Amino acid sequence: MKKIFKYISIVLMVLVPLSSCETTELDLQTDPNSLSGDQADPNLLLNTMQLGYRNAMTSFNNNGAQMTRIEYMSGRIYFNNFTGGTSNGLWNNTYVDIMSNLLAIEEIDPNTTQDYSFNIGMGKAMLAHTLLLTVDYIGEAVYSQALNPLEYPAPLMDDGPSVYAAALTLLDEAAAIFASSPSLPSAAIDLYYGGDASKWLKAVNTIKMKAYITTGDIASFNSIVNSGNYITSSADDLQFQYGTRILNPDSRHPDYAGGYQDTGVGPYRSNWIMWQMGELGDPRMRYYFYRQTDGTPGDVDVNGDAVPVDEEALACSLYVVPDHYAGYPYCSLPNGYWGRSHGNDEGGPPDGLLKTAPGVYPAAGNFDDDRFEGVEQGAGGAGAGIEPIILASYVDFWKAEAAYVSGASDATVAAFIQAGLTKSIAKTQSFIAVDPDAETSYEPTPTEVTDYIADIVASYTGAATAEEKMNVLGTQYFIALYGSGAEAHNFYRRTGYPTNLLPNWEADPGPYPRSFLYPSDEVITNPNLTQKTDLTTQVFWDTNPGYPSFPPSN
Repeated sequence: MKKIFKYISIVLMVLVPLSSCETTELDLQTDPNSLSGDQADPNLLLNTMQLGYRNAMTSFNNNGAQMTRIEYMSGRIYFNNFTGGTSNGLWNNTYVDIMSNLLAIEEIDPNTTQDYSFNIGMGKAMLAHTLLLTVDYIGEAVYSQALNPLEYPAPLMDDGPSVYAAALTLLDEAAAIFASSPSLPSAAIDLYYGGDASKWLKAVNTIKMKAYITTGDIASFNSIVNSGNYITSSADDLQFQYGTRILNPDSRHPDYAGGYQDTGVGPYRSNWIMWQMGELGDPRMRYYFYRQTDGTPGDVDVNGDAVPVDEEALACSLYVVPDHYAGYPYCSLPNGYWGRSHGNDEGGPPDGLLKTAPGVYPAAGNFDDDRFEGVEQGAGGAGAGIEPIILASYVDFWKAEAAYVSGASDATVAAFIQAGLTKSIAKTQSFIAVDPDAETSYEPTPTEVTDYIADIVASYTGAATAEEKMNVLGTQYFIALYGSGAEAHNFYRRTGYPTNLLPNWEADPGPYPRSFLYPSDEVITNPNLTQKTDLTTQVFWDTNPGYPSFPPSN
């Protein structure tokens, strides 16, 4: 890797702006942006890498969740909604925040008495993960000519398989480092695992599993499963912990910052996921969503009484349901779940103190205990939530998928679904502790949780068709991914499930994005890069039919 970047200067690396989080250790007294090359501190560079990784994962999660209806998407036409600007932040996080600073630490490490191998292992793991996702979302990435401006002032893209192979090599190198049980430097901060090399080794192996399930390499996937050295417990979850600081900088969960304002809620919640969870009686619903009102115009309230339509607050409650929405909730949901359907691009009415807010999981908002009160800054857990990256529950759903495609029995697949649900629900329920005002009597009982899981298992084993089975698996996986979502986009492209997703608000939204446009900033500055003209280019592992026959829900 040093060879790739041998001409880049350390001085350039330390010019990367450093974000901050609300931890005592990150109240840094020395400004890394003012350091000269020979003063560069690998521990400060590590901070930049970690925050860049967090930012990249937040972007991947948001984009993946919006496309797959886990979160609300505001644009009618996919091509207009996911422009070249969508990829700019991901590109910057990967190459400027992570890759360049990893090189800087590798250059410093041999010339100091301090061992920075832990920092290097973290950097390799984070870089590998973002490179894999860059290929998943864009189709290609710069690697062999990256950050080498003297030889390659206009670097060429490497194809997807080459970058995947390079990322897996980085993961092997990171695994070797962590297997040697290095110590985190005393002045360094590990924002993910607190300096626990064994947990990082599990995370590295799990990122490999992500690559293998994505590309259909089930044998390699199962070899890691058989090793047992991967994320199997929620105690080993790969996630980022947010803080409660409002200013300089705002360290709160982004959904909380946007959803708990004095003027009410900002972004809408997705109607699809609230509809599915409501229909199924999902015990996570009160944790995921906080209702400010007990009824939505055009549907019924919590008492079963009809709520009058309201042209000002919810204009679509007056609309005639279009033909392509037949059988789906078009505008309103029952019991006060006030969101928006996929692609609804209507303006913002005065509904900030009416629409549904992010709940206590994962954004650390309010637990929904039927108080039906407006949100305000500081409510609930004040934003000290998490950014889920890879959770143990996700891995169980990967194992369910791997078992399904391998022809395993219904009982085997269902057992993995059961394990994933059990972990997801338990983790979600643990978040009630962050809301000091929560009325815990509204929590689901252990029996209700057990019955729900049993019903889902029965719905899978009792399904008559492959579509029904995969809809159960896919729907439950997507619900567990709430707050995340990067891998939902991958699952949807490789399987086509679930097929119960809400249609787009626009009857013809254009092709579902099989890959994003190249980052517009890179296209402008790199004469060797020509922007794509559409979103139909399929990444190397996406071998399903093209538009318009796939995916079926679009």
